[in-house]
Amino acid sequence: MRFHGRVGPEALGRLVAAIHPWFYWYPRNQYPYERRTVSTAYVPLDQGDFYYQANIFGGALEDVHRLTKTCREHLEVDKSVGVEAVWQEESHLNWYLVKNKPTKLLSPEYVWDDARGREAKEIKLVRFSSVIKNKAEVRENP
Repeated sequence: MRFHGRVGPEALGRLVAAIHPWFYWYPRNQYPYERRTVSTAYVPLDQGDFYYQANIFGGALEDVHRLTKTCREHLEVDKSVGVEAVWQEESHLNWYLVKNKPTKLLSPEYVWDDARGREAKEIKLVRFSSVIKNKAEVRENP
């Protein structure tokens, strides 16, 4: 991750999440939620307002603890039955945020992906971005 611009108190809230920079213009039924009912991260086609990026979220201690505890428990349940959600922990984060709406929503400028370049004309200022990496080197299941 790399900082490009100021991130300040405008990013604070009880439960904060950022809209994914690759999917913010997609219709809901095309969000890459986990669609297999066998996973605890399953989100039905008619649910969800946004698809969230897992590399930045936050909030008040009790809210973030509840989120991370729930996601960890769901990851463990899936693992116990031999299931891995389509986007691993990001799928579980999205399931949680579908059920527990964030109190603060950050635009994709807070989680831009350098692989997208700067072609999106609606993004005027990139504040924080993920750097290009070889995912096979950092993921068990690329």
